[in-house]
This record gives sequence, structure tokens and C-alpha cells, in this order.
Amino acid sequence: EIKKVRRKDAVLAAEGAVIFLERVSAALEQIDGSSGAVGTAVNNAIEELVPIIAEAPADPRTREAWLERLWEAHANDEIPYIEVLADYWGEICASKEVASAWADRLVDIVKMAWSPDPNLRGHFHGTSACLSVLYRAERYEELVALLDLDTLRYWPYRRWGVKALAAMGKKDEAIRYAEARRGPWTPDVSVAGECEEILLSSGLTNEAYARYAHEANRGISYLATFRAVAKKYPQKSPEKILE
Repeated sequence: EIKKVRRKDAVLAAEGAVIFLERVSAALEQIDGSSGAVGTAVNNAIEELVPIIAEAPADPRTREAWLERLWEAHANDEIPYIEVLADYWGEICASKEVASAWADRLVDIVKMAWSPDPNLRGHFHGTSACLSVLYRAERYEELVALLDLDTLRYWPYRRWGVKALAAMGKKDEAIRYAEARRGPWTPDVSVAGECEEILLSSGLTNEAYARYAHEANRGISYLATFRAVAKKYPQKSPEKILE
């Protein structure tokens, strides 16, 4: 329904997307989500709705209102179902200026959450949002420096450092940074995916294939993996991929 409305009124569609994201957690909180299917469905919905909000030609006051409403919904998301929305915060801001303003708002809270003082440090639901807006605002060096405070070296946060280094043109350093974050709590497929993307964006297709293709595109079966690799590397013969 939201997608259909978007064709005629992009701002109204974005308003519908915001309403959906405001209400979805409360609507699902009494449903058994132990299988992971519900969470996956919500994550897929978020991935589809974020561009609708981000690309809507809304005036600054409307966009700021959307951001505040979504921020409140994210803070109250106890399950949490819309946790990954924070990863898209820079996109939802829709401009470097708005993203930078949000970065100014959040960065000191993240520093406190990562403080070595046990009386200050703790969980902050907006950490990923802060990293996302720093990246969108192109404050790359500040982003990497901030990540140095994270003593847990949490990969979902550290991947923003990989992206920032790559954006600064330090692609070899970005790959080393990602590889150094491998560990028992880090999904290898995610690390490989970031590194593969860097090499592909540099035109180093053969190196990307040799080092990361099979790991980065690992599916739930060998067939799924083969299809993913073949789609991304059409210049490689099926026989070579199977070999």
C-alpha cells in the first residue's frame, strides 16, 4: 500500500512508512518470534521503507518531525524489532547537514557509553545511529577516532570504521582494519562482504574473487552460494566457480 501511494505522493508514502515503524513493535510484542521469522520480516520491511522516507521531498520541519518520532519509537523498542533502523539513520537524515546536526547531538552520549569509568559506561540505543550519521556527514576521521574508544571491538560498530577508511581512499588500510576484527563473535561473511565490496569498487575483480567471493556470498546451501557468486562474477565460468 505504501509503495502504491509513493507513485502519486512520495511525502504521504513516507508518512505511512514512519507510522508503520512507529507501531510495528507494539503490534508484534505479544507474538512468538522465537523462530526469527518475525524479526526477519520486520528487517526486510525496514530495508524497503527506509528509501521511501529518505528520498521523499519533505520540507526540513517535516523531516525533523519524522526523525524525532522514529527516534522515540527506537528508544521504546523493547523486543527489539526495529533495532536495525539505527543503521540507516544517516540515510533517513537525507542530507549531510541534518546528519551532522544529529552527530553533534549523539557523539558525546556515545563517548560516555564507551567511557572506561564503569559508573558512566553502558548501553546506548543510539550508538549505531551516531556512527551512521557521522558517516553520512562525511566526518570520517572523527568516526574512526570514536571507534577507538570501543574496547569490546564490536563488529556491527567497527564495520563503520571500515567504510570510513575506504571512503577516505585508504582502501588497503580498510581491509586490514576489517581483517583485524575477525574473531569468535564476528561473522566472517560480513567481514568478507565489506572487503569484497572495497576491492570490487576499486576494479580489482580477480582479487576480490580469489580472496572473498565464496566466503562473502555464502548461502544456506552450496547451490545458493554458487548462484550468488555466479551472479556477482558473470565473467567467471560456472565450471571455474564450481572448481
